[in-house]
Amino acid sequence: MFVAHPNLSDQINRNVIRSEIEGGVYLRDLPEASTLEVETDNREYTLVLAGDGHALISGHPEYCPRPVLVRIHGCNWGGSMLMTAYLGRGMHLEFRHPDYPGTIVTSAIRDIRLVA
Repeated sequence: MFVAHPNLSDQINRNVIRSEIEGGVYLRDLPEASTLEVETDNREYTLVLAGDGHALISGHPEYCPRPVLVRIHGCNWGGSMLMTAYLGRGMHLEFRHPDYPGTIVTSAIRDIRLVA
């Protein structure tokens, strides 16, 4: 569980705590091969954790119509502050795709479900 950090604003600390209460998940706490269904405002993704910050992701017609191994950075609230190795409702998933330059950022996450 997140402990409020003295160097972060009260608003950021509240956002982190609210995200955890609403069903956020630290990827490092899940075993390798765990499967997550992540519903965003625009898509439904499937992530299969592959260890060391990587996952097989599918669910986007252009970037990942079939599972592709990506590096999961974490989530943000639509800005530059990133919670690494974390997925939270209301946040935007960030990942690095091997075939596209830069970071791919999804629309806001609505729901996260652990499948297996």
